[in-house]
Amino acid sequence: MRSGVIARKIGMTRVFDDTGKHVPVTVLQLDNVQVVAQKTSERDGYTALQLGAGTAKVKRVSKAMRGHYSKSSVLPKQKLSEFRVSDDAMVDIGATFSPSHFVSGQKVDAVGISQGKGFAGAMKRHNFGGLRASHGVSISHRSHGSTGQCQDPGKVFKGKKMAGHMGAVRVTTQNLEVVSIDEENDLILVHGAVPGSKNGWVLLSDAIKNPRPEDAPFPAGLAKDTAGSEAVGFVEEAAEKEPVIEAQADDTAAAESPTEEPKEFKEKGSSDEG
Repeated sequence: MRSGVIARKIGMTRVFDDTGKHVPVTVLQLDNVQVVAQKTSERDGYTALQLGAGTAKVKRVSKAMRGHYSKSSVLPKQKLSEFRVSDDAMVDIGATFSPSHFVSGQKVDAVGISQGKGFAGAMKRHNFGGLRASHGVSISHRSHGSTGQCQDPGKVFKGKKMAGHMGAVRVTTQNLEVVSIDEENDLILVHGAVPGSKNGWVLLSDAIKNPRPEDAPFPAGLAKDTAGSEAVGFVEEAAEKEPVIEAQADDTAAAESPTEEPKEFKEKGSSDEG
């Protein structure tokens, strides 16, 4: 079982196939997706990869998370997520995922947070048919009707489909087809709609109900390490920050307290003059 990836939803567009038929696609972008940590069965009880995407400002990251990223020599990320993998599908820490992790024609599952609709009625939220349009129904045509029973049990059961908050929940869409990939711009085009709003995060992984194509790279499709000197510099800066402060404090203390050599020099100079 391979790892999935964290993608950013750019929006929707359309492409044309060989026959000239237009295909609606969702554009997903891999924003510097790197392996931040590994979960092993010996230490954690399960095997998984913790991936990070995007780039967060250092000042907006807690001290504990700064140490977590520094340990992995990875820049702070905007989004973190774990993917269960098999023992033979582990990837080194710091490796960067590429759109070549998927191939054209492959089936994938997409997980995202659906768009929030606010407070919605039963017809919109649960696809109810509503009440009659005439003969006794007064200003309640779109209501959900009766919700309770008689004296026994005399209550409304939990989970009853009624009006309420709609959307803003975790949604999984299965068996979406990868139309094409663009390694130069780190883009993946997926046929159909993907849950979530624009610029939202989407977890993309191999479809559970369809076999993985034979030409799909295993354990992962990786790009060249783009962490570069920035991540190394971030780690070195965090490691050298305290010694530099101590050195500055020593210099300040030395400047404030004069040494004994100038005093002896002055005394010798005064005696010679006498």
